[in-house]
Amino acid sequence: MASEQWPVKTIGPTIPSMYLDKRLEDDKEYGLHLFKPDVDACMRWLDTKETGSVVYTSFGSLASLGEEQMEELTWGLKDSNYHFLWVVRETEQKKLPANFIDETTEKGMVVSWCPQLEVLAHKAIGCFMTHCGWNSTLEALSLGVPMVAIPQWTDQTTNAKFIMDVWKVGVRIKLDEKDIATKEEIGMCIREVMEGERGKEMKMNSIRWKELAKEAVDESGSSDKNIEEFVAKLAHS
Repeated sequence: MASEQWPVKTIGPTIPSMYLDKRLEDDKEYGLHLFKPDVDACMRWLDTKETGSVVYTSFGSLASLGEEQMEELTWGLKDSNYHFLWVVRETEQKKLPANFIDETTEKGMVVSWCPQLEVLAHKAIGCFMTHCGWNSTLEALSLGVPMVAIPQWTDQTTNAKFIMDVWKVGVRIKLDEKDIATKEEIGMCIREVMEGERGKEMKMNSIRWKELAKEAVDESGSSDKNIEEFVAKLAHS
């Protein structure tokens, strides 16, 4: 049978080498961006912030939040009293409350796109509020960043389940009767991850998963071995 001749082998995490095992010096990025990131502005801003003090927020390249949800999110971030870096695509920025960006310049930065791997790897990041897309989930898990989960569709609810209940590296925001994540719930979940007792456990678990990710792709790790075995079998088939 084909499954016996070619057994399934797991590899990964498949993120650039310089963020994990560092064996390939030129492997620093995926090589493409759906939108143009403002790299210098993002990194300069993060460089001015203390370790673990920033809430990074992004809902990916496709999710479109309703205006009510956007408003709750804006005030949830503001009222949390933490610094925040928020990716809001240009097509979504019209949903932000009037004057929000101007009123929060001391605490936050809103950008249309950013270099997510560089951001997640920065020492200033304390947690990642995410839609739980698989790429974002894998990157946060591999870089040791605890998460606040707001899944939107498809596999994201499953990913959120793993984030909270299996890997124990984050908390999932509960929606109200209108399927809205309220500013109170958002603020509470951010504070739980950033400063709560459960947050300490999430941070420890995040570090553990980061170490496991590095071990998997490092020389003689499970991913490294599986790739070598697959190539060897392919070469002799």
